[in-house]
Amino acid sequence: MSPVELMAPAMFIALVIFLLLGLPVAFSLAALGLSCGLIAIQFDFFPAQFMANLPYRVFGIISNELLLSIPFFTLMGAILERSGLAEDLLEGFAQLFGGLSGGLAYAVIIVGAILGAITGTVAASVIAMGVIALPVMIRYGYNPRLATGVIAASGTITQVIPPSLVLIVLADQLGKSVGDMYLGAIGPSIAQILIFITFIMLLSWFNPKLMPPQPKELRTTMGWPLVKKIMRGVLPSLGLIFIVLGTIFMGLATPTEAGAMGVAGAIGLALSQRRFSWIMLWQGMDATMRVTVMVIFILIGASVFTLVFQGVDGGVWVEHLFRVAGADDPVSFLIAVNIIIFILAFFLDFFEIAFIVIPLLAPIATTLGIDLIWFGVLICVNMQTSFMHPPFGFALFYLRGIAPKSILSSDIYLGALPWVGLQLLLVLLLIFFPEMVTGLLDKPVTSDLQGIEILLDPSLNESDASLQRPVDDPADYFKKK
Repeated sequence: MSPVELMAPAMFIALVIFLLLGLPVAFSLAALGLSCGLIAIQFDFFPAQFMANLPYRVFGIISNELLLSIPFFTLMGAILERSGLAEDLLEGFAQLFGGLSGGLAYAVIIVGAILGAITGTVAASVIAMGVIALPVMIRYGYNPRLATGVIAASGTITQVIPPSLVLIVLADQLGKSVGDMYLGAIGPSIAQILIFITFIMLLSWFNPKLMPPQPKELRTTMGWPLVKKIMRGVLPSLGLIFIVLGTIFMGLATPTEAGAMGVAGAIGLALSQRRFSWIMLWQGMDATMRVTVMVIFILIGASVFTLVFQGVDGGVWVEHLFRVAGADDPVSFLIAVNIIIFILAFFLDFFEIAFIVIPLLAPIATTLGIDLIWFGVLICVNMQTSFMHPPFGFALFYLRGIAPKSILSSDIYLGALPWVGLQLLLVLLLIFFPEMVTGLLDKPVTSDLQGIEILLDPSLNESDASLQRPVDDPADYFKKK
């Protein structure tokens, strides 16, 4: 191999080493990209003018209106989450399903999905559900592994359910509409919830001792009052989410405009429920600032890295690796990609995977004729597992931080394993049944000009041809002359 051919794998290996050492991701990407860029210029791998593209890339990131939707949706979720919504929802659904074996687990899954649609962040969902639901589940005799596993899994659904921040980032990286990405994610979101509920249902049948029902004396609210209580907690927030997403789906507003509208609506809901405070708003803005800065810095660092990586033919090297591995058809390529993403998720955050790996894989997917919306949603579902991988899953870290000392770390890690398997099951279903993603998308209208034929009526003869000529045919004028 020539020196220029060795440059791309050397950059990738160096990046893996930097990340394993625990160095900051954004600065590792930027430093590695700049240093390798200088080396490439020194050895004439590409001209110095090539690096002049870097300022334009950075300016493109800063001026990207789509990325402005991230702080808006983050702030909307932070306000709704801090307004006490989770407590109301969980209490209502716990009363509704409490009489069933596994009733609290059903409630956690459903509330986690609703909270995921509202907050848009895994950390908020897992911490909120852990603080509220975990002590109750342990008190009523739930197995600690089951309790921690279902809470962590219900929080990770957030990544797939619109308006997920991950879907916004993937839409930006793949050059696709956020609305289409949201539409494509609806089917997998519903499928993931049903898979989780089915798993709990089967466990309750075969081993009900793992999840006993609530005592009857604790289910104080029944009938219509219970329904009203649930509706009072669910309808306002979900109504806001449907309005925000509806404006995006119908093309009435951009994601940024819809996010700003969502923030205003969240503040209005908090005021109407008399739960708004300036401290809550300040805390939400602080959390939003931290998330936004992290995303932008990682994106800038990834842009520096990918620019140099592509300049030394890194894309060609990645494509060659897949070809050597035999992943040269859509199904084998998708299986190989998901195995790689699954392994990388042990070490990288989902934002890092989206900014580093996706730009390298998207051109290959396009070459193979893979729908990029399907590809993006599939990757998003796979990246759920990054929060559940023992021992580096962030959802497990969140749970460890709020769980009582009586719950062992081994219980949290082992409890997560079945749910990781259920998430991977959805990945396989999406690979072999792409209609779960593409079914709701508008089919592109194509025209095959080569297939157009102009057929003449063979019954027309030469004498009839005059009948087909316009009355004021210019040819008749010259014949008269």
